[in-house]
Amino acid sequence: MDLPIYYNYINAANSQVSPSTIQCRNTAAAWMWRRYLLQRAISVFKWDLPPGWDPAYFKYVLYCWGYIAIINTKEYGVIPQMCTLSGYNVFYAPTTAIIANPKLQGITQPLIGEQCTLIKLQPDYCGIMDLITYYGDQLALCAEAAQMNIQNSKLGYFVGARSKGMAEAIKKAYDLIMAGEGVAVYAKDTEDESKTLFDSFSQDLRQNFIAPDILESMRRLENEFCTRIGINNTNTDKKERMITDEVNANNEETKTLADSWLESLQDGCETARKMFDLPVLSVDWRYKNEPGRNTQSAGAV
Repeated sequence: MDLPIYYNYINAANSQVSPSTIQCRNTAAAWMWRRYLLQRAISVFKWDLPPGWDPAYFKYVLYCWGYIAIINTKEYGVIPQMCTLSGYNVFYAPTTAIIANPKLQGITQPLIGEQCTLIKLQPDYCGIMDLITYYGDQLALCAEAAQMNIQNSKLGYFVGARSKGMAEAIKKAYDLIMAGEGVAVYAKDTEDESKTLFDSFSQDLRQNFIAPDILESMRRLENEFCTRIGINNTNTDKKERMITDEVNANNEETKTLADSWLESLQDGCETARKMFDLPVLSVDWRYKNEPGRNTQSAGAV
């Protein structure tokens, strides 16, 4: 097993593999939650970029890929570019950035620290797509389960059919009812009409209605995600009033990982400004935790 001192210990490819063991069947829902969480993570810091740089390109490459190169090109001047890394120095850090862009002349391979600089999100050169995918899949699974539970709680009976044709007719009638039809008609089998077709399954629908618990789990998951990426939030599990020390303790936990990210980003910005004499390139908290200042909070699902 490689040591984490190697810059490619957890590289961009590995960071995009889902650590989840169970996948949501509704991939559209999973992608929706991933996009939402990624945008929340990007919103934690506020960037001041040089004129002409595409903010969306810069941020999405940085957060998804883990790092971005700043190079000086003949065609466009000093610009950020997605790249891969190569080589090792004495500290096992990369020495070369490999940039392949059809708009640039061929494949450039500038030396890091001499011909280009790197801005990286984390010390291990890793993006956060593993984190995004992990929580996105869980939220999608919860949403799927909540919708199924809400739908199933509308009917407290199971139906017996005496033939395959009757079974299909009843299922079609049920689909029409669930689609909003006020009444659905099907041909009733005349054989042995004395037997009832509808048998009681559960007269207490509240007993099987767990959607509120699932929605509460979604709130907890989102709050946990917000804690990891640096967005202040309160402990929604507590029924009693929280004291100031408890809130402050949660805020400190929230800042721990994000502070490390910010230090890495600010170091990269400072190096790039000095190398290319950029007029501006900086990053800071979008909402600083100062008295009288508003902070982001985890929204309700």
